[in-house]
Amino acid sequence: MISLTGIHKYYGEVEPRLHVLKGIRLDVVQGEFVSIMGTSGSGKSTLLNLLGCLDIPTEGSYLLGGRDVSKLSDDELSRIRNEDIGFIFQSFQLIPQLTVLENVQVPLLYGDSSISENEERCKVILESVGLSHRLTHRPAQLSGGECQRVAIARSLINDPLILLADEPTGNLDSATGQEVLELMATLHDQGRTIIMITHDQEVALKAQRQVRIHDGLVIEESA
Repeated sequence: MISLTGIHKYYGEVEPRLHVLKGIRLDVVQGEFVSIMGTSGSGKSTLLNLLGCLDIPTEGSYLLGGRDVSKLSDDELSRIRNEDIGFIFQSFQLIPQLTVLENVQVPLLYGDSSISENEERCKVILESVGLSHRLTHRPAQLSGGECQRVAIARSLINDPLILLADEPTGNLDSATGQEVLELMATLHDQGRTIIMITHDQEVALKAQRQVRIHDGLVIEESA
């Protein structure tokens, strides 16, 4: 599903440039649940941006479903971000003026489906994450855990190749965070490919495989 080979990322145009990723090699097979763990400054946020096609490597190749995304145009990358990658953010990134149903519909606005078809898809997804009773609520009327469930539903709406979760429990209390991790484990059991970025070892251990990065390099992998 994912193959990173010799990934380097530099920032800056003038030497000495900032060398953030220093030859990352990482493979993720379809249906895996992988956590990527590292401290602040380890390069995990930069790696997240590359995996999510929000940035491209300076050197190396990134194959996603067999396509080298490092060689695609901005429009092609935008399409991949919308259709092939489901994003789950620490801060939820919900639109406060929209209802739960409308927030989940946002990724569908770029497609060809009718409004009624979109609403039905959203209702089915929201029921699967336990939010069928919150369709007309707005984010300010929800708990943190409910907001994250909305974000997870939104990430699923285009049936993406991978789910990319950035510190998905970071803004939640421990009990609510555990509920979100259990939901992600259920999605994994259903065959979803999940990559989770975290600084928390306890959270990382919920994944099927753990990858630790330090100073821009993968230094450890375990299962």
